[in-house]
Amino acid sequence: GYNAATAKYEDMVKAGVIDPTKVARTALQNAASVATLLLTSDALIAEKPKDDKKAHNHGSEDMY
Repeated sequence: GYNAATAKYEDMVKAGVIDPTKVARTALQNAASVATLLLTSDALIAEKPKDDKKAHNHGSEDMY
């Protein structure tokens, strides 16, 4: 990874930078949540509502 303090690329473990388990776990959970949302959102926007003219004019004649 990039060390901004020294402006060099180095092994982050050797430099003492280690991700806490909670941070890595939360990142994976959030990524899985977003992936699930993207996979299921196409089902929400894919269905077209049925055009039922009787329900729209409520018994009156069309205005156009």
